[in-house]
Amino acid sequence: MGEHTTWHVGADPLLATDLERVAGLVSRFVRTSKSAAAIATDIRDAIGSAMAGGGGIASLIVPHDCQIGEAQTSLPRQHAPAKAAYAPSRVIEAAKALEVGRAAILLGGEALTEAGLHLAGRIAGRTGAGLYCDTFFARMERGEGMPLVRKLPYLPDQALGVTRKYRRVVIAGTRRPVMFFGYQGYPSHVTTDEQTLLLTGPGDDTLGALEALAAEIEAPDAFDPPEGALPAMPKGPLDALSVSAVIARLQPREAIVMDEALTVGIPYFEASRHAPRFSHLMLTGGAIGQGPGAATGAAVACPGRKVINFQSDGCGAYSVQAFWTQAREKLDVVTVVGANLSYNILNVELQRAGVTEPGPIARAMTSLRSPDLDWVRIGEGFGVPSVSVETAEALARELERALSATGPRLIEAIMT
Repeated sequence: MGEHTTWHVGADPLLATDLERVAGLVSRFVRTSKSAAAIATDIRDAIGSAMAGGGGIASLIVPHDCQIGEAQTSLPRQHAPAKAAYAPSRVIEAAKALEVGRAAILLGGEALTEAGLHLAGRIAGRTGAGLYCDTFFARMERGEGMPLVRKLPYLPDQALGVTRKYRRVVIAGTRRPVMFFGYQGYPSHVTTDEQTLLLTGPGDDTLGALEALAAEIEAPDAFDPPEGALPAMPKGPLDALSVSAVIARLQPREAIVMDEALTVGIPYFEASRHAPRFSHLMLTGGAIGQGPGAATGAAVACPGRKVINFQSDGCGAYSVQAFWTQAREKLDVVTVVGANLSYNILNVELQRAGVTEPGPIARAMTSLRSPDLDWVRIGEGFGVPSVSVETAEALARELERALSATGPRLIEAIMT
């Protein structure tokens, strides 16, 4: 990222910001280049950090005078990324816990890659362990031929209902699960101290640990994929179930699905279990508006793959400028906006807080009416061909049309 000229930043100009502190909130590596000659080495180190230990964010700040100064005439040697590690003692402990039974494995990070999921499927096939993924995972390879992995529920009652079934929960590639908010009468963590067994956390060698665990328990070389079929093609007015079913049935093989549908897309994870193989991206936190930008980035990174952005209207309203980039760069992104004209997730949290009858101001703050968002005009205003549908039949027709074309398209799915 850019920065003021080194000799000017000390004067506290208008755009001055403590970039290192801001970037440090989300980065594993932060550095400010000190000269033009140092930039190549700084970039090498940033890339190496980003690639190490399963990947991470590296932020390099380059002042303006460094950008226009005299660079090195030769590039620095690229170091191999630092090799992540795992604790063999934890592998043995996890093996013992799985052998006893009534155990689950919570998967995240590297464990949700194709290699990680195949290892987890083999381990589950040998031990009968339940497989779960983070509620808000960053990326997961999914679809036909993959092992059965359930998503840890968002709501506290449901999440605790899942974890209480197991004697031990082995954590692989992620952290111990935490409630999204602090709810009165509920613990902060979804698992108890006694239940929790950390195999690997973020940044550890999760694939190596799972490989060692599979060997320790003498897991079979393969697993039996779950049987099942896609949901039937729905008919009639649209709701969360029918929109999810239409997308799952029509998404092509090797699609990238950026899922920021929240309450309007809750059924999608289950509906897409037997879809053709695809990469599933999700909103990973509470800062809504990730979907359109992440879908745009996915299309730039993988130009040969169709990108579907399953988007809620409240979240999408935060970053509509992404549609202009999609149109300008002719990116292959199909956006399906589940339009319920409400920040419905906030209504859910109000009910959980005991506000069963919110007043007119609270209702207005969670509503997207007066005026209604017009997604067709929004999309077309940024140069993206857009349509609006109100039935499952119309959504299926328009989605098939959009998927058969190239370039960006937007479909507003008006939900009852």
